[in-house]
Amino acid sequence: MRRSAPFRPQALRRHLSTLLLACAATLALAAPPASARGRDALGADDVAWLRRDGFGLDSASVARYRELGRDRYLDAQLDDKLGDELPPAIDQLIRGYEVVSTPPDQLIASYQAEQERIKDMPDGDAKVEARKALQQRGNGLLQEAQQAALLRAVYGSNQLKEQMVWFWLNHFSIYGAKGRVRWVAARFAEESIRPHALGKFKDLVMATLKSPAMLEYLDNAQNAKGHVNENYARELMELHTLGVGSGYTQQDVQQLALVLTGVGIAPPADKQRINPKMASLYVRDGLFEFNPMRHDFDDKQLLGQRIKGSGFDEVEKAVDLITRQPACAKFIATKLARYFVADEPPPGLVDKMARTFQRSDGDIAKVLRTMLEAKEFTADSGKKFKDPMQFVVSSVRLAYDGRPVVNARPLLNWLNQLGEPIYGRLTPDGWPLDAAGWASSGQMAKRFEIARAIGTGNNRLFVPEGSNGVAPGFPMLTTRLYYDAIDPHLSVATRDALGKAASQQEWNTFLLSSPDFNYR
Repeated sequence: MRRSAPFRPQALRRHLSTLLLACAATLALAAPPASARGRDALGADDVAWLRRDGFGLDSASVARYRELGRDRYLDAQLDDKLGDELPPAIDQLIRGYEVVSTPPDQLIASYQAEQERIKDMPDGDAKVEARKALQQRGNGLLQEAQQAALLRAVYGSNQLKEQMVWFWLNHFSIYGAKGRVRWVAARFAEESIRPHALGKFKDLVMATLKSPAMLEYLDNAQNAKGHVNENYARELMELHTLGVGSGYTQQDVQQLALVLTGVGIAPPADKQRINPKMASLYVRDGLFEFNPMRHDFDDKQLLGQRIKGSGFDEVEKAVDLITRQPACAKFIATKLARYFVADEPPPGLVDKMARTFQRSDGDIAKVLRTMLEAKEFTADSGKKFKDPMQFVVSSVRLAYDGRPVVNARPLLNWLNQLGEPIYGRLTPDGWPLDAAGWASSGQMAKRFEIARAIGTGNNRLFVPEGSNGVAPGFPMLTTRLYYDAIDPHLSVATRDALGKAASQQEWNTFLLSSPDFNYR
């Protein structure tokens, strides 16, 4: 990614402070009374830890943290004992999405059947309209998948797991607008990422490898003996596991591509043809298939190791070999620390995390524990800039504090405005993890407008989609949560600006657009 100028965090903080103070310069309302402060305000280190552990503070996470203490709270998160429970209204909203309620094989079958019908239509306006309608249906399914991911991030009971789902969705990035990806993107999150977000890394890699969304996006569905496609093999090594410059060669990419021949998306049952002599080697799991008739059974040489040509177990052996490389441990540890801790993470912390990765055979939960229990995790609190997803989700979590929305489209629109749509990255490298990717003046102006929409209640989050109903009004951010966990730790500049707000709506806007809130 090109940078027009070196990134300077101090300049960004000054820019944010100037924007906030300029908006407040003519205002003159005193801040809410300090008498509302709770008696057991959290310490600065507790707040810093919670703000990085999850997408942002809300009453439920703070209460659970107080009840269990940090150690037991972390245990419950890493052991996935908090579950994936959602408020009933949110669960009902997500289940109402067609992309969630309809099995993916049915969605793909209907898509392919409609493609065939359109193909047989005579040229003319009717054919053009039919193609447009199919495109619009696919776009609608993709939007539902995006909204479901956002709602889970806002309301998920295990906020560490929700952050990891977003991290892995970005790490194993797919582009929703390509081909059939939009029809199965929701299943990528729910079936490939979520169940393995805190498990073994090699299991996560295998789950994404078997995902029809990944196979479609990186073209392995077309990878067959005699017609080898190296796209997925290259990205599997470069972006998913080992990283650039980690020692693998172009020959390794070519050999891995041969290992992956025959790995693809199953055709409709009535078009499946398997030689009876190879039927025992055929593998089918939902829409995933390993077709031995398309596989190169020659022996391969990958990363200095011989892999005997035998079928699908070649794929499992290759993934096991790749994920056990020291370069893989270092690559994943670095990315995790960059996401949670600092744009340039402390080398000592990265090394500790990498050692845990290797000792535990890539146990993600154990690597996270090493990071979350390290003193470096909160040493530079308030200096890690939020990406757009973190900003939008944390704003809604704080402003509405568990109140279930009935219309997720504004959430999706805000994320699109900030330039980080879920499943929207055209290239497979994922969205930037550092502040330089999101710190332009245009980005900050858009954040201020979104803060205003949330802080003034000028949004449609609580009005059913398609309804002409009136929005219920602005949120009250001056709550017990604010006085216990936010107010004691605000900077002087933000506190002064808040003190000049002329109304609760402006006060809300200034808090959500402040430097304190945009960093974590």
